Amino acid sequence: MTARSNTRTLTILAQDPAVRLGGRLAFAQVEVPYEDLAPGPTGHRVKVVDFDASAGVLYTALEQELDADGEPRDAYVPPEGAGAAQLRAWEARLLADPRFHQQNVYAIVMRTLARFEHALGRRVAWAFDGHQLHVAPHAFNDANAYYSEADRALFFGWFRSARTGRPVFTCLSHDIVAHETTHALLDGLRDSFTEPSSPDQAAFHEGFADVVALLSVFSLAPIVEAALVKGGRPARGRDGMRLVGAAALDERALAASILFGLGKEFGSELEGARANCLRRSISLPPGRHLQEPGREEPHDRGEVFAAAMLRSFLTIWTRRIRALGTFGRGRYNLDMVVEEGATAAAHLLTMAIRALDYCPPVDLEFGDFLAALLTVDTETVPDDSKYGYRPVVRSTFQAYGIDVPAAGTDPATGCWLPFAGNEAIVYTRTNYESMLHDPQEVFRFLWENRRVLRIDDRGYMRIASVRRSSRQGPDGFQLRETICEYVQVASIFGAEARTALGIERPEGMPSTQRITAYGGGTLVFDQYGRIKYHVEHRLDDGPRQSARLAWLWENGLLDQPRDARGQFAAIHRRRAGG
Repeated sequence: MTARSNTRTLTILAQDPAVRLGGRLAFAQVEVPYEDLAPGPTGHRVKVVDFDASAGVLYTALEQELDADGEPRDAYVPPEGAGAAQLRAWEARLLADPRFHQQNVYAIVMRTLARFEHALGRRVAWAFDGHQLHVAPHAFNDANAYYSEADRALFFGWFRSARTGRPVFTCLSHDIVAHETTHALLDGLRDSFTEPSSPDQAAFHEGFADVVALLSVFSLAPIVEAALVKGGRPARGRDGMRLVGAAALDERALAASILFGLGKEFGSELEGARANCLRRSISLPPGRHLQEPGREEPHDRGEVFAAAMLRSFLTIWTRRIRALGTFGRGRYNLDMVVEEGATAAAHLLTMAIRALDYCPPVDLEFGDFLAALLTVDTETVPDDSKYGYRPVVRSTFQAYGIDVPAAGTDPATGCWLPFAGNEAIVYTRTNYESMLHDPQEVFRFLWENRRVLRIDDRGYMRIASVRRSSRQGPDGFQLRETICEYVQVASIFGAEARTALGIERPEGMPSTQRITAYGGGTLVFDQYGRIKYHVEHRLDDGPRQSARLAWLWENGLLDQPRDARGQFAAIHRRRAGG
């Protein structure tokens, strides 16, 4: 490990072992936050515990090595000047070394966590009590991997290839590790998004995790470069500049290139597995028919969301490429093309992560997320004229049949409408400094202003979170906000659904059926303590509650208890089955 300011570099496997770039495995050195590691590796946010429950084996934990100066060093840096045979032997040792697997998961989890915290401008807590997420690289003998809130852990399985007999480790797949880490982070940011609600909310966790996993690859320049040149050597100009032809840089060609090896090993071993879901996402053509009832299954819905985000990325990347100059016969500087891809991916990933703060806390639909993304980016980057990220994202989502809600948004921009009731809000009875960190003070503020904020005072209300945020725009401007979420819960019987909340009871539902209805909102305060946005899903919104209840009833989810331990395991097992 090499100390570098507040970060250190660690070697990871950036693509699956089945993928070779120029005959070599796709190793990369990535930066992660610098910390004093205990064996595991174990740090202040992640604890790797390498126990295989299927075999009953506890693997020796990785301990950080020190260099001559007493500084931690990376024990898995690729050897310099080694011949092909030596490199193959070194690669084989790493693939068979459980301690490298431990470093791989630790580094990818910490890198993903750092990406979220950078975008949001604050620390991100896990959903469970405690500070360390447990990670098991060889948890069981099964072709699966999942996040479990109940166990405070990420579990990665392994299995024997039916084709070769060799072990396949899900912990060595960059996209799978990043995907599962995103589940854990998203659960910490929005714990209600795992509640049964609608096809969109059921699909959002999977679709969003796929997007984070794929876009995060683009900061690894060697991987993108190898994908563009198909693992070969790029052409060179007279001055030695590395070049790539324009034919490789249109949207269709880039769509094929960025799939080069993504989840290839996992997908080749399991037909219809998660990697094939990723391929379907990027190859899914736009069409409003994707919103028809036949595609309400959460896996299908997740693919639509991922397709809209990834198509947006491809369009933005090609726009940035066209702004570059060419060098004879329509060829582009390969290094600049890769850099533009990394920049576009980083921008879009940041927009997507920041949008979570502007989403309603319950009953999320894709249109809500789109409005949140457009709004938070407008706040941070007011001038979007150069590359037009926001128009691209909105038009691409519309092409897939997804648009912002008609109510509460500006038709021209797609952004949430600013809060218009500040003149009637009573600010004098609460202390804003206390509201920055005290849920009790926030609750009092909401109670005092519940009529202006249109908050139904029936049912139970809790403050889900109070978070301060500091985001930096491209001009260096700091956007400081406080994000507060409240959630409302009302338990009623079917007989009183219409009179209490305006809910139409589905056909066949008995009057004695117990129903739990949710409402809530997100309040965005500016740095002076005044409300900027109130993104609400009201408890007494009859049409929304009716649609939610109908979907839950039709799909047998109404009485299903939340099983945080098995929820993602079951989803991924079904997904791997095609």
